Amino acid sequence: MLFKYKAVDDKGINKGGEIDAPNRDSAISALQRRSFIVISIVEEGKAKSLLSLSLFERVPMKDVVILSRQISTLFAAQVSALKAFTMLASNAENKLLSKKLSQISDDIQAGISISGALAKHPDVFSNFYVNMVKVGEETGKLNETFEHLAGYLDRQYALTAKTRNALIYPAFVILTFFVVMGLMFVVVIPKLSAIILDSGQEPPVYTKIVIALSNFFVHYGFLFLIFVILLGIWFWRMSKTEKGKIYLDKMKLSIPAVGNLYRKLYLSRIADNMDTMLTSGVPIVKAIDITSDVVGSVVYQGVMKDVADGVKSGLPFSAAFEKHTEHVPGILVQMIKVGEETGSLGQILKTLADFYKREVDDAVDTLVGLIEPVMIVVLGLGVGVLLVSVLMPIYNLAGSIQ
Repeated sequence: MLFKYKAVDDKGINKGGEIDAPNRDSAISALQRRSFIVISIVEEGKAKSLLSLSLFERVPMKDVVILSRQISTLFAAQVSALKAFTMLASNAENKLLSKKLSQISDDIQAGISISGALAKHPDVFSNFYVNMVKVGEETGKLNETFEHLAGYLDRQYALTAKTRNALIYPAFVILTFFVVMGLMFVVVIPKLSAIILDSGQEPPVYTKIVIALSNFFVHYGFLFLIFVILLGIWFWRMSKTEKGKIYLDKMKLSIPAVGNLYRKLYLSRIADNMDTMLTSGVPIVKAIDITSDVVGSVVYQGVMKDVADGVKSGLPFSAAFEKHTEHVPGILVQMIKVGEETGSLGQILKTLADFYKREVDDAVDTLVGLIEPVMIVVLGLGVGVLLVSVLMPIYNLAGSIQ
């Protein structure tokens, strides 16, 4: 069999190429005899299929949560890491996860640590996840570490899913509004406006505006649609740049109701992440650095990076946070200060995480309860204004004929 590989030699130089071997394990062993550290190795015939698989499949967060609990249970039962990952690979329902677990199992068999094997799959196992596992390896508490990870990921998944689902309904109503208005301008209004124009009656100003808009969408609607698509592409590309991410993140946080929801979501994530890592024995500076990478906001990532620099320079954790009152409420800073003074920072962070989780739940419920009637009223008013604008002249015309 022919295998394609990527590796690093003993001098840290990247290597890549092909190697002929009876099976994957033999190929890895042959490369290791050359003092290569194997990064990835894929059978030649399966390289394209694996690529297509990863393009159309992903590993959901709930699968990672279940996987973490399974690993914790197997480690608690004294099952070896190699056997545990081999068993999980054969039983995983998600094909992509099964493939990745098989690769992790092969890497562990080749002598790579569990955290090192997981680090090769950043699309499934985040930097936070890998570092937590690394700490578990160093402390000999892998089963507890995976249990902590499962609990943390479960909480974050539930919180993020609820926030995302809360915003789906308003987005659907807004989309419905624009679709209905578009159909009104393109299909309904032209037929009604033809009656008004054929009558020779001078329509009111507001009716003229509606008819003009209808004519625009009938004759130039396709060009307008192309413009909207191009604007969307530009917007998407801008969101991938560093400046674009910062601008969009600031804009998202500045929206009155939605911004407050996201702010609480990020604070909950920071507190929960810090609590999980500090409880597992991760040094505070490293915990802050890792948290900045997984918080999910460019603005709060910058806050955490600055906090990490402050702690490195000798400032207490609370004092470093105190510089960012625009994004971090005073109550959070005071609670962290109490935790530092009493030696119960982990417990305080857990309390804060639970508090902000409840705040997010309440904010989501309030937002959904507020948006639903508002959007229905706006949709009704929009359609009503359009109909009145063209039906009133027709009604007046019918009255004058009588």
